Amino acid sequence: MLTIEALKEYGANVDEGLSRLMGNEALYIRLVNVACEDKHFDMLQKALAAGDYNAAFEDAHALKGAISNLSLTPLQEKISVLTDALRKREEGDYSQQLQQVLEEKKRLDTLRTG
Repeated sequence: MLTIEALKEYGANVDEGLSRLMGNEALYIRLVNVACEDKHFDMLQKALAAGDYNAAFEDAHALKGAISNLSLTPLQEKISVLTDALRKREEGDYSQQLQQVLEEKKRLDTLRTG
């Protein structure tokens, strides 16, 4: 079960995230769970596999916004690197950046599922 303490240990800036939600811890936890299940994670992988760099950038940018608003710092840092790399929408190998995002997401998912 995801807790505020577990998110702090993960490295999230929980105080900053909670400040955006007027301190509502239950809402914060719920939104973290929603963000982790965001369809853009799958869409990003599919877009990169298909070489659709416009879609990949849009998916990465959407994730960056959601993750940043919740101040999930470790995942935010990884998705920001990928978003910046995709900004020019140029053909390239983004597999390393994507793998780092997915590994960080898996770490967060482990907190959620125990």
